[in-house]
Amino acid sequence: MEIATVVKANGGCRRRLLPLKCSVKDYAWGTIGSDSLVYKVYTANCDDRIDSTAKRPYAELWMGTHESGPSYLEEDADGSSGVTLRSWIHENPESLGDRVLEKWGCDLPFLFKVLSVARPLSIQAHPDKVLAKKMHKAHPNLYKDDNHKPEMALAYTQFEALCGFIPLQELKSVIRAIPEIEELVGSEETNQVFCISEHDEEKVKSAVRTIFTLLMSAGPDTTKQIVFKLKRRLHMESQERHLTEKERLVLKLEKQYPNDIGVISAFFFNYIKLNPGEALYLGANEPHAYLFGECIEVMATSDNVVRAGLTSKPLDIQSLCSMLTYKLGFPEILKGTRIRPYITRYLPPFEEFEVDVCDLPSGASTVFPSVPGPSLLLVIHGEGRMSTDASADEVSVGDVLFVPADTEIQLKSSSDLKLYRAGVNNRFLYSL
Repeated sequence: MEIATVVKANGGCRRRLLPLKCSVKDYAWGTIGSDSLVYKVYTANCDDRIDSTAKRPYAELWMGTHESGPSYLEEDADGSSGVTLRSWIHENPESLGDRVLEKWGCDLPFLFKVLSVARPLSIQAHPDKVLAKKMHKAHPNLYKDDNHKPEMALAYTQFEALCGFIPLQELKSVIRAIPEIEELVGSEETNQVFCISEHDEEKVKSAVRTIFTLLMSAGPDTTKQIVFKLKRRLHMESQERHLTEKERLVLKLEKQYPNDIGVISAFFFNYIKLNPGEALYLGANEPHAYLFGECIEVMATSDNVVRAGLTSKPLDIQSLCSMLTYKLGFPEILKGTRIRPYITRYLPPFEEFEVDVCDLPSGASTVFPSVPGPSLLLVIHGEGRMSTDASADEVSVGDVLFVPADTEIQLKSSSDLKLYRAGVNNRFLYSL
């Protein structure tokens, strides 16, 4: 594959695609070995023979410019290697387009990932821009970025997550059904929930904030005792009735993270099951935990995570409880909009990113029109031929390419082909 360059020709610019080698993360929650989608894409991307029987977890593939997992050019113009995409963009800022360069400077505003989740990730949230700057300044080793981190997860397989606080009526039912919550936080606090109307939004948020903060702040001995009582009660009741889906999930979480306050806090969150092709987006300061499955994820360029449960990593419960929005209700699920034959777009309410999915049958063709911003392309299945006005290259599973602004791409498949494109949100690029 040829390296992307900006070539002056006939008074204009001709742009080639830039093939990338990407970074992999082996977090403990990742799927082991060759069962992992991340493993399959990464081994194809790096062209290395990796022992598929090794017990290494393959959790995330990172595509972009973040220094914690940079992407590299396959080779630079001199034939040498080791040049990061970020460095190349700094040398070729016109590749971002004027609007992106003016808004975010000389860097990609989004980070693209593949996730293979075998065990639950931590209960977490990501700070907004104001809080991110404060946290980065106070604890730069823990919070490495001064940027916010809205994100979107697009299910590749069925994908499970906890996300946002359940509606008020459901919360009332949970408090009635789970006596351990009242035992942990006190009846005076839990009774507040039954005395407020869902129309009084500020009182609802205040009550939920109080109860959730008390719950998450419980000491380790108290937590261990309450989690044990909850587990014992649910096991006994399972002999006489069918446990609810959330109760079965809680017992599963307890096996994986015994004596963790996150086990009980799971009752407060919406339990989401995405089908392949459905997407979930999350703004700043919203609690969530990915549980199981494989997804394509895109986010603003940041790696700030505030954790409060279901993890052995450092916790910052006080920060998490104080930063949450405490909005109640089921999150919006995006199913995508067909923008042209074979291409579906997922457009969240964030300026930094959007995702297009291309499902191209064998022998079919389509076009990605030029846009005034950069893109990253990931081939996750099949083979085809990708052409611009400056180059034509064969692509296959594991290929990741940087697409400069104002580059039209013509794509023809030689087998059934599935490709993901992450780019800057069209609403931003074409706003007045």
